[in-house]
Amino acid sequence: MKILVIEDERKLARFIKQGLEQHGHVADLTYSGSEGLDHIAGGLYDLVLLDLMLPGQTGFEVLQNLRAFGLTVPVMILSALSDPERVVQGLDLGAVDYLRKPFDFNELLARIRVLQRRATMGNDVVLRVADLEMRLVSHEVHKNNVHLELTNREFALLELLMRRAGQLVTKNEIAEKVWAMDFDMGSNVIEVHIYQLRKKIDATGIPGLIETLIGRGYRLKTT
Repeated sequence: MKILVIEDERKLARFIKQGLEQHGHVADLTYSGSEGLDHIAGGLYDLVLLDLMLPGQTGFEVLQNLRAFGLTVPVMILSALSDPERVVQGLDLGAVDYLRKPFDFNELLARIRVLQRRATMGNDVVLRVADLEMRLVSHEVHKNNVHLELTNREFALLELLMRRAGQLVTKNEIAEKVWAMDFDMGSNVIEVHIYQLRKKIDATGIPGLIETLIGRGYRLKTT
């Protein structure tokens, strides 16, 4: 899963990010409600872990604004505010779960697995471009009915390209939507991931689905 952590306690935020990535998730961090809301609006997230006592906007305000903007990403609240009234308020505003701090990290992982199972029981969301098929809930990609093994970053990168199929996707957009806010634009990480993704996609059919537009970015061809 690609998860956004909105937590102003930076040490705790980094701990959560490290733990999630050790268990196969992709995690981004923001440290205020306003930044978090901007990140959700511009990113492709499967889950948001949301603190309540945040600068900029409180977690409750983030939830209200998410729903007002029609954004349906699942939100799990992580908060030291444990009185029943706050829990009820968070759930009524649209959160799918509420975990009280301090929490055991294994419990957090277990609750995330529950959310994954719930999503899998529903209808999967499928993206199709040319002979590529991506199932967002079950996290599967096929090309010409051949299953492709992708890393979490490769999956997120391909999802972005497929959602924008036929359109230019700039390196800045990829850094913002697939990687964390503090991404080093001087690195060649994106190029390396594009190269690896091309090898996997082109290995099972006609090469060249991902175009490089020199000096501008990348485009996924629709045919």
